[in-house]
Amino acid sequence: MKSYSLYIGGEDVEGAGWTYAIRASALLRDARAAFKLKRGLELGRDGVEPNEDVVGRCARSGPEDNERALRAAREASRTYGTFPLKVRSRILRDFNRTLAERTGELIDILVAEGHPRRLAQWEVSGMLRGTDETTVSWYETQLRQTFLAGGNRLDLVRKPDGVVCVNPPQNASGSNGTLGVFALLAGNAVVVKAPRTTPLSVMFVYRDVMAPILDRYSAPPGTLNLISGPTVPILNSWIGSPLVDDILFFGDSTVGLQVGQRCLAEGKKAILELAGNDGFVVWEDADIEAAARALEECFYGSSQICMVPKYAIVHPAVADAFIELVLERVRKLRPGYPEDPAVLLSPVLKVDRFFDFIAEARTGGGEVLCGGGRVDVDGMPAADGLFCEPTVLRIDGLDRAGALSCVKEETFFPLLPIIVPESRPGDRLLREVIDVVNANGYGLRNSFWSGDDQIARRFAEQVTNGGLLKINDSHIGFVSPLSTHGGTGLTGGPYGELNYVGLRTTHLQGISWGDGDPRPLDARVTAAGAAKE
Repeated sequence: MKSYSLYIGGEDVEGAGWTYAIRASALLRDARAAFKLKRGLELGRDGVEPNEDVVGRCARSGPEDNERALRAAREASRTYGTFPLKVRSRILRDFNRTLAERTGELIDILVAEGHPRRLAQWEVSGMLRGTDETTVSWYETQLRQTFLAGGNRLDLVRKPDGVVCVNPPQNASGSNGTLGVFALLAGNAVVVKAPRTTPLSVMFVYRDVMAPILDRYSAPPGTLNLISGPTVPILNSWIGSPLVDDILFFGDSTVGLQVGQRCLAEGKKAILELAGNDGFVVWEDADIEAAARALEECFYGSSQICMVPKYAIVHPAVADAFIELVLERVRKLRPGYPEDPAVLLSPVLKVDRFFDFIAEARTGGGEVLCGGGRVDVDGMPAADGLFCEPTVLRIDGLDRAGALSCVKEETFFPLLPIIVPESRPGDRLLREVIDVVNANGYGLRNSFWSGDDQIARRFAEQVTNGGLLKINDSHIGFVSPLSTHGGTGLTGGPYGELNYVGLRTTHLQGISWGDGDPRPLDARVTAAGAAKE
């Protein structure tokens, strides 16, 4: 059983108690017994001892621990921010190398926390690709640049903001929480809050992998701080604290945009990673078999991931054939225990909205092509099943689809609407589809599939929505040095874009190195004045 104390100011701190993590498969087998065990351990009841279903525990922080972490970070930021970029780059390179060596351990932790093994492998792929040599080298070109101009040496340097607080989401705490390492690359001190529901992956990444590396490079105590506790009071303390400069927040768009407004009012920078409603467009000349494989990515983790495709628009010329290919793949998906390498689906939290969206789609003219029910871990129909069947809808007409919640809003459950537009001349239809994609209130990722390079280029040039656009590629795949996260609209707020945390947690400073001869006027102005004389 893994056991993690809080980590504050370079020391392990006991905390105010323990949060115990129970293996997700144990919860699926017997939820009542698993919760009873968890509760008994956390209350310290006599006779309750950890068994093989207890994966680990994480210390809980109190208000005094949170304040101490912020003070330690502020103190460390003064020294760590002066570490040369080449040293900070080595730290991230060592992190990537160590994480690669310990990939198996991390995947096992993610599986224990409830991530199907295939999903966990994808998450760790993103963590490795997002911190690889290509990415680190690219960051080095962005964090410091030098030019010669007019006899002066000019430096453009991104200076660290100071103290960055990271609030990972519970559905992907380990992978999303890892974005905080880029704040370290930028020269900031960091405070990371591990979610109480899934703290182990966050603690493993930072306490087991990153903390020893920082020690090797003599980073000051407090450069990295790890706490775990209730989100609302901790977030409120961050927003109100003069010790905090930036907050990296993951969560619901409504809550996240409010966090952004509150941060702005307090003079803080909010970096928002919120909801997604990704579009996936298939044109008439696309490789529809490859596109169908990519669209299956919608159902990773039962679609409870922001960056999976959430709706598809398919050219009417290939719609019927494409939909059949998708259905063949979707009908093979099944629930199960996360340890099973064939399983891709996870228990669904927002079951009521799943059925509400389906009912609205049916009323609005949509057709359920497969799925639509609730099942247990063995895939059998069950009124109280924890899983929802992967469900595919067909909706004919862009206008009809645009009125439905399953197209307009984020669906955090396995429901895929496939929209088939009315037949139109090619150029007009492409314009209409691009307009639909750009009108999406969210803006994380979009995909386009076409065998015509000119059409694909036009789509790429005219789609302004989103932080990332994938052309004839895996929708959820990672390609360094492109960032793994970030988006526009309800995904990232008014300042949202492809999110390079190592840049967003800095501010740009220009430095001019003169030759000792102060010349405030442009030579052309001086020459004009001399001519008049």
